Amino acid sequence: MSAAVETMFYHRERPWHGLGTMVMEAPDSREALRLAGLNWQVVQRPVMTDEGFPIHGFKANVRDTDGQVLGIVTDRYRVVQNEDAFAFTDELLGEGVTYETAGSLQNGRRTWLLARLPQRYIISGDEITPYLVFMNSHDGSGSIKAAMTPVRVVCQNTLNLALATAKRSWATHHTGDIRGKLQNARETLLYAEQYMAELGKAIDRLNHQKLSDHQVLDYLDALFPLLDNATEQQRKNIVRMKEDVLTRYREAPDLQHVGKNAYRFVNAVSDFATHAKPLKERANYRESLFARTVDGNALIDKAYDLAMAA
Repeated sequence: MSAAVETMFYHRERPWHGLGTMVMEAPDSREALRLAGLNWQVVQRPVMTDEGFPIHGFKANVRDTDGQVLGIVTDRYRVVQNEDAFAFTDELLGEGVTYETAGSLQNGRRTWLLARLPQRYIISGDEITPYLVFMNSHDGSGSIKAAMTPVRVVCQNTLNLALATAKRSWATHHTGDIRGKLQNARETLLYAEQYMAELGKAIDRLNHQKLSDHQVLDYLDALFPLLDNATEQQRKNIVRMKEDVLTRYREAPDLQHVGKNAYRFVNAVSDFATHAKPLKERANYRESLFARTVDGNALIDKAYDLAMAA
């Protein structure tokens, strides 16, 4: 587990982002808040010079349990407490919602929760489960973000494709009428059914688009272009990544029943993007991977665009 992780939990099966301490029962929001170590408040304190003079226009966001300074923000900044994030998700998803994972990064500066939506989808023979991710920052560095992330159950690959026909995410700054903005997010994310319907259409089209072995190689060249002035090590890295995706395309057990088509290719890329270790594993690798559940993954989107443009 990365040193950037402060506290977190997950329910039963280790989630695709690979982080957390296991609990046997999926908790409700009150228990999830405690298990995740998020049962604290952000309080705002004046910012002073060493001489004791106030610095006007700025405040310090401070954790009430231990005095940890989370960040310096302007007077316009509006706090969204951890309990507010869970209350928002409870209201959005309805009675009986349970949480798969939640936690704190960077000594409380960033927090998140992930809840499993109650709906179950079978799309082209695959079971796909939608999750709601809510990410927040208390240091002024990032927005409030919420997104629906479909996960292919058999392999835990994310399928959070950027579809032109339906939205899956929402974000806003910590300013203005926060409660009103959360209401706007609620209205946006209630279109989850529309996104899943459009995702189903996209997957069906990908399934019907046959690919030759030559086309797969061409797509891999487009995904991993080699610069003219690349070093020998860069060339080796490109070859390694292309071979990794190709092996997943040809040999992944969960894709053996899928024909040689664009859906198989997109899933192989998603498998690589979701699970492959980077060429150079940085300390915050897992956190960055998890962040892409909200922001989307450029590599998966590029693979999807290549396939849909054919």
